[in-house]
Amino acid sequence: MDTRNAIAVDAEGVTLDMNGVQAEFPWPEVRSVHYRASPNGKALMLGVIHLDGHFYEAVVDARPKARLTEWFAQLAWVLHHYRPTG
Repeated sequence: MDTRNAIAVDAEGVTLDMNGVQAEFPWPEVRSVHYRASPNGKALMLGVIHLDGHFYEAVVDARPKARLTEWFAQLAWVLHHYRPTG
């Protein structure tokens, strides 16, 4: 979470909050989830591909920059736990 955007991944699915507008994706509606560092390495970019093929993305600043490494480890575990097949 930063001052404008947030991402939550839990047992229910994925929630993207962008400037106060939320998009909720329950697991049965999620085809896949992708994440990576921004080109400057200072933000998390997480995308959800919906079953209908639409792509949704949120970008959250990682301050301090080391937080990005923590988030990657947590995301890997959470996604594997709730979406073991992808």
